[in-house]
Amino acid sequence: MGERLNILLVEDNLLNQRIVTFSLKRFNHDVIIANNGVEAIELFREKKFDVILMDIMMPVMDGLEATVKIREIESITNIEKRTPIIALTANTMDNDRDKCLSYGMDEFMAKPFDIEKLNSIFDELKIPS
Repeated sequence: MGERLNILLVEDNLLNQRIVTFSLKRFNHDVIIANNGVEAIELFREKKFDVILMDIMMPVMDGLEATVKIREIESITNIEKRTPIIALTANTMDNDRDKCLSYGMDEFMAKPFDIEKLNSIFDELKIPS
């Protein structure tokens, strides 16, 4: 097993929160949940995360807008290494992936959640998992 990761899960659906959290905790990762993009930005300002798992469609502020704001914060604060953001979405068209990447996300993962797929994305992005 790899390193313990500090993960921000941005997801408004309670069932999805439970599934993803349960799967990640099996790998001994720490998970903090934000219910929408506004909460995600607040948590991002307070704490350092190894990776952010970002739902796209949420109330208050969606994942795309939250990603743009997180990237702006990183730019303003001159951080050494930007935080990887992985889209978690039920939208699986090719242009959905391209749109997520164009907003500053690093990778795209279709729901339903698959821990093995996520671990392979961690490997691709060189996130210790």
